[in-house]
Amino acid sequence: MTEPLPDSPMSALGEPLSTSVVFTADFTSTAQWVASRSWAYPGGGPVNPRDDKLDYLVPDGAYSRSGVFRARRRPDGPWNTGLLTTEGSQEGFTVRAGDVLEARVRLPKEVGAWPAIWTWRDGDQEIDVLECHPDNPDLLEFTNHVRHANRYHHDEAVGPGEQVDLRTVFGSRSVDWWLNGTRCERSPAVSRRHSTMWLSTARAVTRCDCG
Repeated sequence: MTEPLPDSPMSALGEPLSTSVVFTADFTSTAQWVASRSWAYPGGGPVNPRDDKLDYLVPDGAYSRSGVFRARRRPDGPWNTGLLTTEGSQEGFTVRAGDVLEARVRLPKEVGAWPAIWTWRDGDQEIDVLECHPDNPDLLEFTNHVRHANRYHHDEAVGPGEQVDLRTVFGSRSVDWWLNGTRCERSPAVSRRHSTMWLSTARAVTRCDCG
């Protein structure tokens, strides 16, 4: 896959990129995606309370494989939630330096919901394509944990229930985040040592101080 120039315009989501498409997410595919476990969680899951998560990962496809990520309170307190990852999957897809990732996301309305798309591998290599919390309704979090670069982006187009088009360019010189056709944030590039990463997406539940 060839790398687009960092300042090149973004095509509309769904239109062909200037590079070849190597992966199209099919959440129903058990070959592409593993449900309910990831080493981004201690011991691979199902809980991660140290990260202020109240969720309990479950393999039930009703919580994730339709493309709508759901949560339901358990009798013992935590919330059943869905997580999908290419980590350990049959196809074993990884994001690599030079790749461009596109996603169309409907943001949740529920306070406490914590949607995220991120990369991960071997306890490191985490780049957040998206994180958001409805208690900060106009804020998206774009973070390159490899370079310890946090980006907090406020935008009028961001809010509970809104649909956003995202593009993340994993370039050789920088990681660039685009929102609705406009580049909005940039961080230093990942090194070659961090150039192969699993892709994950989930809707966690977190504690929330809503004032």
